[in-house]
Amino acid sequence: MAIIEFNHVQRVFHQNGKEFVALKDVNLQVQDREFVAIVGPSGCGKTTCMRMAAGLEHPTGGSVSVDREVVRQPGPDRAVVFQAFALFPWKSVWDNVEFGLISLGIAAAERKRRIEHYIGLMGLGGYEQAFPHQLSGGMQQRVAIARAYVLDPKVLLMDEPFGALDAQTRVVMQEELVRLARQHPRTVLFITHAVEEAVYLADRIVVMSRRPGTIREIIDVKSIREAENWDQHKRIEDVMDLPSFVHLRTQIWKLLRDQQTGELH
Repeated sequence: MAIIEFNHVQRVFHQNGKEFVALKDVNLQVQDREFVAIVGPSGCGKTTCMRMAAGLEHPTGGSVSVDREVVRQPGPDRAVVFQAFALFPWKSVWDNVEFGLISLGIAAAERKRRIEHYIGLMGLGGYEQAFPHQLSGGMQQRVAIARAYVLDPKVLLMDEPFGALDAQTRVVMQEELVRLARQHPRTVLFITHAVEEAVYLADRIVVMSRRPGTIREIIDVKSIREAENWDQHKRIEDVMDLPSFVHLRTQIWKLLRDQQTGELH
Protein backbone atom coordinates (compact mmCIF):
# COMPACT_ATOMS: atom_id res chain seq x y z
CA MET A 1 0.00 0.00 0.00
CA ALA A 2 1.30 3.46 -0.92
CA ILE A 3 1.93 5.60 2.17
CA ILE A 4 3.39 8.70 0.50
CA GLU A 5 1.87 9.85 -2.79
CA PHE A 6 2.85 12.74 -5.04
CA ASN A 7 0.08 13.30 -7.59
CA HIS A 8 0.96 15.63 -10.49
CA VAL A 9 2.81 17.90 -8.08
CA GLN A 10 4.01 21.29 -9.22
CA ARG A 11 5.79 23.94 -7.16
CA VAL A 12 6.30 27.46 -8.41
CA PHE A 13 8.29 30.14 -6.59
CA HIS A 14 8.18 33.88 -7.21
CA GLN A 15 11.26 36.00 -6.64
CA ASN A 16 11.99 39.58 -7.71
CA GLY A 17 8.97 39.54 -9.99
CA LYS A 18 10.09 36.38 -11.76
CA GLU A 19 8.52 32.93 -11.72
CA PHE A 20 10.61 29.82 -11.08
CA VAL A 21 9.16 26.35 -11.62
CA ALA A 22 10.94 24.15 -9.09
CA LEU A 23 8.88 20.97 -9.64
CA LYS A 24 6.77 19.97 -12.61
CA ASP A 25 4.29 17.06 -12.76
CA VAL A 26 5.97 14.88 -10.14
CA ASN A 27 4.24 11.53 -9.62
CA LEU A 28 5.64 9.14 -7.02
CA GLN A 29 4.38 6.47 -4.64
CA VAL A 30 6.36 5.28 -1.62
CA GLN A 31 5.08 1.98 -0.31
CA ASP A 32 4.61 0.93 3.30
CA ARG A 33 8.02 0.41 4.99
CA GLU A 34 9.88 1.24 1.79
CA PHE A 35 13.11 3.26 1.87
CA VAL A 36 13.18 5.65 -1.10
CA ALA A 37 16.08 8.00 -1.80
CA ILE A 38 15.86 11.03 -4.09
CA VAL A 39 18.98 12.24 -5.91
CA GLY A 40 19.42 14.93 -8.53
CA PRO A 41 21.29 18.09 -9.52
CA SER A 42 21.37 21.03 -7.13
CA GLY A 43 18.17 23.04 -7.34
CA CYS A 44 16.09 20.20 -8.80
CA GLY A 45 13.55 20.27 -5.96
CA LYS A 46 14.65 17.29 -3.84
CA THR A 47 14.32 19.09 -0.53
CA THR A 48 11.11 20.76 -1.68
CA CYS A 49 9.60 17.28 -2.12
CA MET A 50 10.55 16.36 1.43
CA ARG A 51 9.24 19.62 2.86
CA MET A 52 5.90 19.16 1.11
CA ALA A 53 5.58 15.64 2.53
CA ALA A 54 6.37 17.12 5.95
CA GLY A 55 3.73 19.82 5.54
CA LEU A 56 6.33 22.61 5.71
CA GLU A 57 5.57 23.72 2.14
CA HIS A 58 2.59 23.24 -0.15
CA PRO A 59 2.34 22.43 -3.86
CA THR A 60 1.01 25.07 -6.22
CA GLY A 61 -0.49 22.27 -8.30
CA GLY A 62 -1.43 18.66 -7.62
CA SER A 63 -1.32 17.13 -4.14
CA VAL A 64 0.87 15.30 -1.65
CA SER A 65 -0.80 12.65 0.53
CA VAL A 66 0.40 10.58 3.48
CA ASP A 67 -1.62 7.52 4.39
CA ARG A 68 -4.35 8.69 1.95
CA GLU A 69 -4.76 12.06 3.66
CA VAL A 70 -3.76 15.23 1.81
CA VAL A 71 -0.88 16.89 3.68
CA ARG A 72 -1.85 20.36 4.86
CA GLN A 73 0.43 20.82 7.88
CA PRO A 74 3.07 18.99 9.95
CA GLY A 75 1.80 16.07 12.03
CA PRO A 76 2.98 13.42 14.52
CA ASP A 77 2.67 10.72 11.85
CA ARG A 78 5.74 12.25 10.15
CA ALA A 79 9.12 12.71 11.81
CA VAL A 80 11.81 14.84 10.16
CA VAL A 81 15.60 14.58 10.47
CA PHE A 82 17.47 17.59 9.06
CA GLN A 83 21.11 18.07 8.07
CA ALA A 84 21.43 20.57 10.92
CA PHE A 85 20.88 18.39 13.96
CA ALA A 86 18.19 20.76 15.34
CA LEU A 87 18.63 19.61 18.94
CA PHE A 88 17.63 21.78 21.88
CA PRO A 89 21.04 22.94 23.19
CA TRP A 90 19.71 23.47 26.73
CA LYS A 91 18.30 19.93 26.98
CA SER A 92 20.16 16.70 27.72
CA VAL A 93 20.23 13.73 25.35
CA TRP A 94 17.42 12.11 27.34
CA ASP A 95 15.31 15.26 27.36
CA ASN A 96 15.81 15.85 23.63
CA VAL A 97 14.64 12.33 22.82
CA GLU A 98 11.75 12.62 25.27
CA PHE A 99 10.46 15.98 24.04
CA GLY A 100 8.16 14.72 21.29
CA LEU A 101 6.76 11.95 23.48
CA ILE A 102 5.71 14.49 26.11
CA SER A 103 4.06 16.59 23.39
CA LEU A 104 2.07 13.52 22.33
CA GLY A 105 0.96 12.82 25.89
CA ILE A 106 2.71 9.44 26.16
CA ALA A 107 2.66 8.05 29.71
CA ALA A 108 5.88 8.28 31.72
CA ALA A 109 6.49 4.52 31.91
CA GLU A 110 6.07 4.10 28.15
CA ARG A 111 8.31 7.13 27.52
CA LYS A 112 11.03 5.57 29.65
CA ARG A 113 10.76 2.23 27.84
CA ARG A 114 10.97 3.78 24.38
CA ILE A 115 13.78 6.17 25.25
CA GLU A 116 15.93 3.46 26.82
CA HIS A 117 15.37 1.23 23.78
CA TYR A 118 16.40 3.80 21.17
CA ILE A 119 19.22 5.32 23.18
CA GLY A 120 20.65 1.82 23.48
CA LEU A 121 20.01 1.04 19.84
CA MET A 122 21.83 4.21 18.72
CA GLY A 123 24.83 3.55 20.95
CA LEU A 124 24.14 6.50 23.24
CA GLY A 125 24.18 4.60 26.52
CA GLY A 126 26.10 6.54 29.17
CA TYR A 127 25.41 9.88 27.47
CA GLU A 128 21.82 10.32 28.63
CA GLN A 129 22.61 13.45 30.68
CA ALA A 130 25.10 14.96 28.23
CA PHE A 131 24.24 18.16 26.38
CA PRO A 132 24.59 18.60 22.62
CA HIS A 133 27.72 20.78 22.87
CA GLN A 134 29.42 17.91 24.69
CA LEU A 135 28.83 15.49 21.79
CA SER A 136 30.51 14.97 18.43
CA GLY A 137 28.56 15.70 15.25
CA GLY A 138 27.94 12.00 14.69
CA MET A 139 26.60 11.54 18.19
CA GLN A 140 24.34 14.58 17.85
CA GLN A 141 22.86 13.08 14.69
CA ARG A 142 22.34 9.79 16.54
CA VAL A 143 20.28 11.74 19.07
CA ALA A 144 18.27 13.34 16.24
CA ILE A 145 17.57 9.94 14.68
CA ALA A 146 16.63 8.43 18.06
CA ARG A 147 14.28 11.38 18.64
CA ALA A 148 12.58 10.64 15.32
CA TYR A 149 12.30 6.86 15.73
CA VAL A 150 11.08 7.04 19.33
CA LEU A 151 7.85 8.67 18.12
CA ASP A 152 7.03 5.51 16.14
CA PRO A 153 6.06 7.64 13.12
CA LYS A 154 4.28 6.35 10.06
CA VAL A 155 6.79 8.20 7.88
CA LEU A 156 10.41 9.25 8.41
CA LEU A 157 11.62 12.18 6.30
CA MET A 158 15.39 12.72 6.13
CA ASP A 159 16.97 15.71 4.40
CA GLU A 160 20.73 15.21 3.86
CA PRO A 161 21.01 13.94 7.47
CA PHE A 162 24.72 13.08 7.15
CA GLY A 163 25.73 16.00 4.95
CA ALA A 164 27.39 17.95 7.77
CA LEU A 165 29.48 15.02 9.02
CA ASP A 166 33.09 14.21 8.20
CA ALA A 167 33.65 11.32 5.77
CA GLN A 168 34.54 8.70 8.38
CA THR A 169 31.61 9.55 10.68
CA ARG A 170 29.29 9.61 7.68
CA VAL A 171 30.21 6.02 6.79
CA VAL A 172 29.59 4.89 10.37
CA MET A 173 26.20 6.61 10.41
CA GLN A 174 25.25 5.03 7.07
CA GLU A 175 26.03 1.60 8.50
CA GLU A 176 24.02 2.41 11.63
CA LEU A 177 21.04 3.56 9.58
CA VAL A 178 21.09 0.38 7.48
CA ARG A 179 21.11 -1.68 10.67
CA LEU A 180 18.27 0.37 12.11
CA ALA A 181 16.26 0.24 8.88
CA ARG A 182 16.49 -3.54 8.75
CA GLN A 183 15.61 -4.04 12.43
CA HIS A 184 12.90 -1.37 12.61
CA PRO A 185 11.68 -0.72 9.05
CA ARG A 186 9.85 2.53 8.43
CA THR A 187 8.49 4.30 5.39
CA VAL A 188 11.43 6.59 4.60
CA LEU A 189 11.91 9.42 2.12
CA PHE A 190 15.62 10.23 2.09
CA ILE A 191 17.15 13.23 0.31
CA THR A 192 20.83 13.11 -0.63
CA HIS A 193 23.42 14.41 -3.08
CA ALA A 194 25.60 11.33 -2.51
CA VAL A 195 24.99 8.58 -5.08
CA GLU A 196 26.85 5.88 -3.14
CA GLU A 197 24.84 6.71 -0.02
CA ALA A 198 21.59 6.36 -1.96
CA VAL A 199 22.58 2.99 -3.46
CA TYR A 200 23.73 1.66 -0.09
CA LEU A 201 20.64 2.72 1.86
CA ALA A 202 17.62 2.72 -0.44
CA ASP A 203 15.16 0.16 -1.77
CA ARG A 204 14.47 2.45 -4.74
CA ILE A 205 16.25 5.54 -6.03
CA VAL A 206 14.41 8.41 -7.69
CA VAL A 207 16.65 10.32 -10.11
CA MET A 208 15.43 13.88 -10.67
CA SER A 209 16.07 16.08 -13.67
CA ARG A 210 17.49 19.57 -13.41
CA ARG A 211 15.03 22.43 -12.89
CA PRO A 212 12.16 22.27 -13.43
CA GLY A 213 12.46 19.09 -11.40
CA THR A 214 10.78 16.03 -12.82
CA ILE A 215 11.35 12.34 -12.21
CA ARG A 216 13.71 11.11 -14.88
CA GLU A 217 14.04 7.51 -13.74
CA ILE A 218 13.28 5.25 -10.76
CA ILE A 219 15.84 2.52 -10.10
CA ASP A 220 15.11 -0.64 -8.14
CA VAL A 221 17.90 -1.53 -5.71
CA LYS A 222 16.13 -3.84 -3.27
CA SER A 223 15.68 -6.77 -5.67
CA ILE A 224 19.41 -6.72 -6.48
CA ARG A 225 20.42 -6.27 -2.83
CA GLU A 226 18.28 -9.22 -1.74
CA ALA A 227 19.25 -11.46 -4.67
CA GLU A 228 22.95 -10.97 -3.88
CA ASN A 229 22.50 -10.69 -0.10
CA TRP A 230 24.33 -7.41 0.36
CA ASP A 231 23.33 -7.41 4.02
CA GLN A 232 25.70 -10.26 4.79
CA HIS A 233 28.47 -7.67 4.55
CA LYS A 234 28.78 -5.63 7.72
CA ARG A 235 31.06 -2.93 6.28
CA ILE A 236 29.99 -0.44 3.66
CA GLU A 237 33.28 -0.71 1.75
CA ASP A 238 32.66 -4.43 1.18
CA VAL A 239 29.25 -3.69 -0.33
CA MET A 240 30.64 -0.89 -2.50
CA ASP A 241 33.17 -3.30 -4.04
CA LEU A 242 30.43 -5.60 -5.34
CA PRO A 243 30.01 -5.52 -9.16
CA SER A 244 26.24 -4.98 -8.84
CA PHE A 245 26.80 -1.96 -6.56
CA VAL A 246 29.35 -0.49 -8.96
CA HIS A 247 26.95 -1.00 -11.88
CA LEU A 248 24.09 0.81 -10.11
CA ARG A 249 26.35 3.65 -9.02
CA THR A 250 27.65 4.08 -12.57
CA GLN A 251 24.12 4.00 -14.01
CA ILE A 252 22.98 6.79 -11.71
CA TRP A 253 26.11 8.88 -12.25
CA LYS A 254 25.57 8.72 -16.00
CA LEU A 255 22.01 10.00 -15.57
CA LEU A 256 23.22 12.85 -13.38
CA ARG A 257 26.15 13.67 -15.66
CA ASP A 258 23.75 13.97 -18.59
CA GLN A 259 21.86 16.56 -16.57
CA GLN A 260 25.03 18.56 -15.85
CA THR A 261 26.11 18.36 -19.47
CA GLY A 262 22.73 19.68 -20.61
CA GLU A 263 22.95 22.51 -18.09
CA LEU A 264 26.39 23.59 -19.36
CA HIS A 265 25.17 23.62 -22.95
